[in-house]
Amino acid sequence: MALPVSNGADKLYVIMSKDYYKSLGVDKKASKEDIKQAFRKLAHKYHPDKTGGDAEKFKEINEAYGVLSDDKKRAEYDTYGRTFSGAGGAGGQSGFGQDFGGFDFSSFTRNGGGFEFDMGDIFGDFFGGGQGRKRGRDISMDVELTFEESIFGVERAMLINKVSKCDECKGSGGEKGSTENQCSICNGAGKVREVKRSFMGSFATERMCDKCHGTGRTFEKPCTKCIGAGVRKRDQEIKVKIPAGIEDGEMIRLTQAGEAVSGGVSGDLYIKVHVEKHARIKKDGPNLVMDLDVKLTDALLGSEYSVVTLDGNIAMKIPAGVAHNELLRIKGKGVPKESGGRGDFLVRIRIEFPQKLSKKAKKMIEDLREEGI
Repeated sequence: MALPVSNGADKLYVIMSKDYYKSLGVDKKASKEDIKQAFRKLAHKYHPDKTGGDAEKFKEINEAYGVLSDDKKRAEYDTYGRTFSGAGGAGGQSGFGQDFGGFDFSSFTRNGGGFEFDMGDIFGDFFGGGQGRKRGRDISMDVELTFEESIFGVERAMLINKVSKCDECKGSGGEKGSTENQCSICNGAGKVREVKRSFMGSFATERMCDKCHGTGRTFEKPCTKCIGAGVRKRDQEIKVKIPAGIEDGEMIRLTQAGEAVSGGVSGDLYIKVHVEKHARIKKDGPNLVMDLDVKLTDALLGSEYSVVTLDGNIAMKIPAGVAHNELLRIKGKGVPKESGGRGDFLVRIRIEFPQKLSKKAKKMIEDLREEGI
């Protein structure tokens, strides 16, 4: 606990018995940003208004942050193990009609009789403050591909109805040649600061300016198509390059191709791929595989078959004595690779065994059996 000691002069020193770095869980060489992030994380966890919060722990980390976030106080603490007045909580009533155990709000900006600080900067979304840059809505769509298109890739032009940058004013919000002025509501900042009151005092938050849509400027003559918003819902053609070898069910993400928003960035477009099945050919990694039915005599004596590939018909020699389920390879006729080249086309041999034999055929096979074949 901190012990106040008077030296008889106009200053009050505080002998520190606490390790502020340990309280925040940071190293003594931690940067100001590291200290701030550690405080925010612990404040989320221990804030007394939150379920499972701890008022004493919150007081401790608040006191530590009040010192370590201030360059002068931190230097004094590092050098002497103590700071001058204002280092820690003062105790007593907080001024809000409720005792908060002497929390130190000295690191926040005083405003009149209350305290004003940006809740988004310290506590983030827990208090609903600190809005970042606006982002448009993500959208999704489906695309159907033939098997051949999925293997070799294809470029598709798709028409999408979505909120997009206005094609008339190019997103500016004003008519061509219209005089541009600074927004009278936000004075060009693009954001409006609001002060909200609660039992803890006055909390300052910011929101996007409704008049200028966050741009900080307005036009004497707003665009007639988007009514000054800079965005509007319209049909837009988007060209999508489908990569070679894409799988059924895969998603393609186009960054900032989603819906636009005034004063912010567009969302993303997600495209789900559906691939039609081929009647004979299947994809197996970088290779293509198909089954080929071969007569028993051709398997025994060898032959030549015409194989239907995605590159057209190719004559393939069936070697004598080929085995059932044996794979024959046609090099370089498979799936294109990102590194260059292509996989192989694999042909799985399926030997057709006759269901019935004529007397002549049966006699010939019996002769073969006698020869040990």
